[in-house]
Amino acid sequence: MKDPNHAELWGHVHWLTVLAQQGSYTAAATRLGVSKAAMSQRIADLERMAGIALVQRTTRSVRLTEAGQRLVDQTRASFEQIEQSFAQVRDLAGSPQGLLRITAPVALARQQLVPHLAGFLRRHPEVRLELDMSDRLVNLATEGFDLAVRHTSTPPDTHVASTLCSTRSVLVASKAYLRRTGTPKAPADLANHNCLHYPRGHDIPAWTLERATNAALPERITLQVHGALAANNSEALRDAALSGLGIALLPDFSAQAALDSGRLVTVLPDWKPVGSFADHIYAIRPYSAHTPLAVRALVTYLRSAFAGGFSPTEDGEKPTQAT
Repeated sequence: MKDPNHAELWGHVHWLTVLAQQGSYTAAATRLGVSKAAMSQRIADLERMAGIALVQRTTRSVRLTEAGQRLVDQTRASFEQIEQSFAQVRDLAGSPQGLLRITAPVALARQQLVPHLAGFLRRHPEVRLELDMSDRLVNLATEGFDLAVRHTSTPPDTHVASTLCSTRSVLVASKAYLRRTGTPKAPADLANHNCLHYPRGHDIPAWTLERATNAALPERITLQVHGALAANNSEALRDAALSGLGIALLPDFSAQAALDSGRLVTVLPDWKPVGSFADHIYAIRPYSAHTPLAVRALVTYLRSAFAGGFSPTEDGEKPTQAT
């Protein structure tokens, strides 16, 4: 077989490195924005060029042969260097540009992130955003994401994390529900209420509440709760509380707008829920010697956007509290 064109060869090898990262033809094709058939054909062409099998195909997975793995290992750093060099050259234009791929949890993205993206894109018209809304924890480098917005207390130390804001957890209910069932005066009263909770595996549902006292250590109580609905999405729990179903434990970014409007009220305001949800929102990016200008611009914009908290009321009044 005649020697392959260098430009053609480089493109084929790059697709092989993406296949090695993603672990399947479907995922690799999605990452590259091509069809699965095109992906499979390109790898087959590369194997014909090399004269040796590079990929072991099974019904469930894709693995590289020894030859394929050696080719990927010896060329991966070069492709990464090309990507970084191109990003540096593109930044010489002096304004953020290009495609940014972002991942964020569904509820956080819908309620707090998406409303800010239009302003960013108006400010930087040469930037394009691709937002993946998913509650699964993705591998940013492997799956090709430039940035993750995450609600967490422990950002990975292998990445660069920028704090966007702090968060808190709140107990909320509708006024209609509290009129019908009565307002809890102490944590123990929750035993008589329909508690809408976020499931944590097979553990028995339990909430931990903390109250500041004059003592050196705050008073803390952990109690089992029960309710007619458990959901692994804070929007679903919020909407159930809005419908009058029960008392929900939510992150403040899911509850704040409804609290500001008075559609929900806080329950047990002297007690702070702890341990159920994280206490910070971060912008997290893979470590790299060069951070693209567009990524830096988006992080700076989000830090400013989130600095004022979540959905503040126009007149600055605090949320209504149950009495």
